[in-house]
Amino acid sequence: EAVEKWASELSRDWMEAESLKEATGGLLYLVDGHVRVYHGSQTKLPKHYVARQRLCLRATTDYWVNEPNGTPVFKINQPVDPGMVEVLRRDIIPRLKADIPNQPTQAELDADPTLPRFTIVFDREGYSPALFKELWEKQHIACQTYRKGDYEPWDLDLFQPCQITLKNGQKVTWELAELGVLLGSKPHEQSWVREVRKLSDKGHQTAVISTNFKRSMEEVAASQFGRWSQENFFRYASQSFDLDRLVDYQLGT
Repeated sequence: EAVEKWASELSRDWMEAESLKEATGGLLYLVDGHVRVYHGSQTKLPKHYVARQRLCLRATTDYWVNEPNGTPVFKINQPVDPGMVEVLRRDIIPRLKADIPNQPTQAELDADPTLPRFTIVFDREGYSPALFKELWEKQHIACQTYRKGDYEPWDLDLFQPCQITLKNGQKVTWELAELGVLLGSKPHEQSWVREVRKLSDKGHQTAVISTNFKRSMEEVAASQFGRWSQENFFRYASQSFDLDRLVDYQLGT
């Protein structure tokens, strides 16, 4: 408990030090879930599918919350993983609401209906139109993720070349387009969101959904596709430093 308390206080210190008060409505956090294999004998954990080994093994799931530049903020460990949607709703969002500095006041939120408290970015595992609507309408929290499922391609005339500056300072040119879409198959889940698409050199369109109406199309694309830098860290660090073996016998955090 003492270590957990110290880690929480350190996390708040990091957020205060690294805080970027954006005109777009607070901080942007990137959420990733990673399965950690357990080889000990002190407990019988449920099995999880481990993609990198293509096996179902006893494991826990760690959900990492980081700043856009990769700075770690905190980690939540789930021995029994209910999935990213439930972890976001139950564990991550309440903690961010309590700890994120420089959030808009209630008066600011009331004065500007499009102003979010903050924005969270995650992968397809957290895709849920119901969650997007719930967080935005009840708490003014914006979500951003890849669109899940099949979708019709847009007319190529909608795309335009855009200059993008990545977090490492690299400048790239991407073909981007944006439209408003009504998301959700059930009436109680439906809401209007932004959809930003990136056109690849081979003609593939990758769709990103966002409920942040303050950020530019270029900022939405850069933050979503910039997640790969963090994904690559976990991938190569696992291969090069054998991270899983370092924590083989840990039960929890």
